[in-house]
Amino acid sequence: MKNAALEHLPLHDDAPVIVIWEATRACALACRHCRAQAIPHRNPEELSTTEAFRLVDEIAASGARIFIITGGDPLMRPDLAEIVRYARDKGLHAALSPSATGRLRREALAELAKAGCQRISLSLDSHEASLHDSFRGVQGSFERTMNGIRAAQSVGMTVQINTSVSRFNIDDVERIAELVAAEKAVLWSVFFLVPVGRATTSMLLDADQCEQLFARLDAISHALNLPIKTTEGPHYRRYLVEHGADPSQLGNIGDGRGFVFVSHKGEIFPSGFLEQNCGNVRSESLIDVYKNHPFMQRLRQPWTFAGKCGVCEYNRLCGGSRARAFTVTGDAFESEPTCAYIPEYLREVLVAAR
Repeated sequence: MKNAALEHLPLHDDAPVIVIWEATRACALACRHCRAQAIPHRNPEELSTTEAFRLVDEIAASGARIFIITGGDPLMRPDLAEIVRYARDKGLHAALSPSATGRLRREALAELAKAGCQRISLSLDSHEASLHDSFRGVQGSFERTMNGIRAAQSVGMTVQINTSVSRFNIDDVERIAELVAAEKAVLWSVFFLVPVGRATTSMLLDADQCEQLFARLDAISHALNLPIKTTEGPHYRRYLVEHGADPSQLGNIGDGRGFVFVSHKGEIFPSGFLEQNCGNVRSESLIDVYKNHPFMQRLRQPWTFAGKCGVCEYNRLCGGSRARAFTVTGDAFESEPTCAYIPEYLREVLVAAR
């Protein structure tokens, strides 16, 4: 049965809701799944402070309000607080995604909070220190993460915790959730792995595992009163609507749809996981590229996607991970490789063919 609310969801054609800027690829960690394939030292081709200010100006003028600074480790940039302050003064909600290294100190977080950073996100990939440290490639990462959570909260920031779910830690999800809730995180963002950077297809969950995980996440959310969102797992929204959720309350942001990513060198991508270079902020308008580049535009036309995603009644809400489709099949507009759902249209076709 069609849900009328699904047909009226916005496609975010005019401007992104969220802009993520990869301030640097420098990082002291060596995570198994690192999207950025982080390096020990800063790249001289990174956007300068002045260029970062120009980027902030354009984001603010577009009407977008959420500006997330990520990396690598953005704490590797000495001008970070200056950029955060500039973003705040332009009316943006600045958030930070640092790495759990020796730079993640209370003093640094206090300076950023004073500059206007309202939230940080930190990664937690196991409830056991040894397993988390193994995944992150550096001993002591778990302890630094826990200390960072508490330090951020002590200086007035809210904390989001990110977990990358793969075959490595799928059996640990409930225990990670309990730890996230115990640390009073305002949001748990569950990343469904995309095989880019150091991540490989052998780490991917299959469609049935994803469907089972959706049920577990829904149960966890209710049991722990824990807000959960998924990253590169948009088919979780479909699961929630199937089980009674209101589509208008879930959001429908995806790669190039309400979301855009700027690399440390200014390259414009639909997301950090979808490696389709559409331009560069050094020579082009970020918002013009977002609105008018043909690749970006098609990402906001889910009815044109191939296979079952194109005919799925949930494609304005979900649309599948375009990044995962690209990395697994070579075509960003192919069907989501990890979705078990059979769209209503295809079910009707199968019935009619009997």
